[in-house]
Amino acid sequence: MNIAIDGPAGAGKSTVARKVAEQLGYVYIDTGAMYRAVTLCAQRANVATNQNTKLADLVKSLEIELEPGETGQSVFVNGENVTALIRTREVTLQVSHVAANETVREVLGIMQRRLAKRKGVVMDGRDIGSHVLPDAELKVFLTASVKERALRRYREIADSQNITLEQLETEIADRDRLDEQRDISPLVCASDAIVLDSTAMTIDEVINAIVKLSRTKMAEAK
Repeated sequence: MNIAIDGPAGAGKSTVARKVAEQLGYVYIDTGAMYRAVTLCAQRANVATNQNTKLADLVKSLEIELEPGETGQSVFVNGENVTALIRTREVTLQVSHVAANETVREVLGIMQRRLAKRKGVVMDGRDIGSHVLPDAELKVFLTASVKERALRRYREIADSQNITLEQLETEIADRDRLDEQRDISPLVCASDAIVLDSTAMTIDEVINAIVKLSRTKMAEAK
């Protein structure tokens, strides 16, 4: 079956989805990395986030590949490994704006559905259960408080990116607002999704909860 994990920025979706996929023997698809890849390419080409036509033309020219590895998923754009480059703060601050472009979402959505066609995938993002894979057998909406999400991100990047916890809280709240208010496929909790608030949970507890839910779903389907 397919598992959709949605939620706001910093909720731990990528880490959780990757680990869930490992435990179930599924393929992990990080859709956020795909939007980051487009953002990086837009920045390189000096295409502003409000230049919709240029952004649409750009995304159509990109071949984005996701390859699993021992240290996580690698991201390639037109053959170039951009895994580290898409995680910079500059990309993070712009990705929600790029993701609001209708053509960007349409093109990447087609790629994502193609990857999920054979089933057995764990896909995380903002609109997987509500838009990309509305027929996913298990949908999880993973969230946490803004303060907790900012603290988690701070522990990951503070030393390398010279940023304060307060700045991160503001940026995460701003991304929430952009993701929730965009016209095209906004961040929403699908009506049939199971909400998991991870504010007081460890990563392992979240992973175990989703694996248990998936095994229950599979048992029910037999």
